[in-house]
Amino acid sequence: MSMIRDLRAVVRPSRVSLRKDGAPYDATRSPATSSAVVDCAVYRDGRRIETETPLTPHEAVRLARRDGGFVWIGLHEPTEAEFSGIAGEFGLHPLAVEDAVQAHQRPKLERYDDSLFTVFKTIHYVEHDQFDANSEVVETGEVMCFTGRDFFITVRHGGQGSLRALRHRLQDDPELLSKGPSAVLHAIADHVVDGYIAVADAVQDDIDEVETEVFSPGRKGAPRGSDAGRIYQLKREVLEFKRAVSPLLRPMQLLSERPMRLIDPDIQKYFRDVADHLARVQEQVLGFDELLNSILQANLAQASVAQNEDMRKITSWAAIIAVPTMVCGVYGMNFDHMPELHWRYGYPVIMGITVVICLGIHRTLKRNGWL
Repeated sequence: MSMIRDLRAVVRPSRVSLRKDGAPYDATRSPATSSAVVDCAVYRDGRRIETETPLTPHEAVRLARRDGGFVWIGLHEPTEAEFSGIAGEFGLHPLAVEDAVQAHQRPKLERYDDSLFTVFKTIHYVEHDQFDANSEVVETGEVMCFTGRDFFITVRHGGQGSLRALRHRLQDDPELLSKGPSAVLHAIADHVVDGYIAVADAVQDDIDEVETEVFSPGRKGAPRGSDAGRIYQLKREVLEFKRAVSPLLRPMQLLSERPMRLIDPDIQKYFRDVADHLARVQEQVLGFDELLNSILQANLAQASVAQNEDMRKITSWAAIIAVPTMVCGVYGMNFDHMPELHWRYGYPVIMGITVVICLGIHRTLKRNGWL
């Protein structure tokens, strides 16, 4: 299979690559060490150069410059002291280094001398059995990428967005990996955007569920307007999603349209595919926001209509009760000379008239839909 056909396949599940001794690569950070370096390797002609012991970043740089190829270093939440040595080794710009260490950056693409600095926000869907007003829908992380002629550095923040499986899949495709750091950058961008698509589908299911429940007539045990909290929570999560997607459109367009020395021409055209998928996700996210606004307004309108119906019922019963109240009030006055006060049939006649009037009012109100 050619490199072109394999570009999209690289982010799909595949077998884990093995060392020559048959052991799988371990790209996870060891709990026993405090080092921020998750994995450090040199790739030449698309293949990982095997060493007897794990390489340090300094050793990897020397090996890559001696034998050719490029270095791929992966870090997870490094401190300033841990990253300063690597930054000095590759001549990374201090502003980019500061952003990579501190994190909490919006997606962007910046060029510093002979390197590109790219920020991606990763999105992870949080599984939940039942969605309520306090449920978390998405978790965000960050992946910062430094792309140079002979190096590629990833700095990851957050518990999600591991690149371990992606590195394995790239190592299974030497033809693609031989294109250098730009191929890794494309694979990460494609991997992140494919994650957006999966999360968008899951969020769509949550929105459909809330929408169905809002418009379901006569739900038992559900107070009117109780869905407003869930809708608002979904809007907050969609806003977090939009903050990850929208700013990334411009960097992807630049990577796909503007010629860059650090991006291989054979790889650059495939950033268009990533930008197209990203635009589709953005349309979905914007649609989510508008749909949730409509659902929230409909929910509040339903609550208002229900309150009006309750008030009409209360008013109707108050009108019915007002009749016997008025009669009892009149005949409760302490006057000696009142009509029918000493008449033998006065009580049953007054009670009958009161009941007839109440029944007439009840029938009229029910006919008009007030009861």
